[in-house]
Amino acid sequence: MNIFPLKNQGFRLIESQAETLNLLMRRTEKSESLTSQVTDKSFRGMISGNKFKIISSAFGRGAFCVLTGEINTNEGHVKVEIHKVFKVLLSIILCFPIIAVASMAVSRAEDFSANFILTAVLQVLMIRYAFIGIAFKFLSNSSLNRLRDVLDLEWIKN
Repeated sequence: MNIFPLKNQGFRLIESQAETLNLLMRRTEKSESLTSQVTDKSFRGMISGNKFKIISSAFGRGAFCVLTGEINTNEGHVKVEIHKVFKVLLSIILCFPIIAVASMAVSRAEDFSANFILTAVLQVLMIRYAFIGIAFKFLSNSSLNRLRDVLDLEWIKN
């Protein structure tokens, strides 16, 4: 079980590699720090050669997913993962049920039972799959659709 979801997607170029890279450079605001800011461009991030590391410029939700990829001659690939800042925040949230069980075990040792451990495990799984998983699915699809629209790509089935 991965704590944080990850998505790898291949794509086929409709235009040439040079035209696609040029279009990506024109539609990306250069930024060393992948932070969300209001801009007229579609993405924020870094492009070096045929490799890129970008976030969507959609304010408020665009920085959740980081798109890292490479554009080759006829096709390329992109890896979508949760931004490091959000991984830290979500890790803290995932620790809350464990901390609660530990504090319950220490403070109320006589009332402590295995039900508390089961409840904590179920809460961690619910946070991971219900909240993080669903948010990642929708936000990664949104970022990938924006990339497809901007670069005019064709997704390759995995």
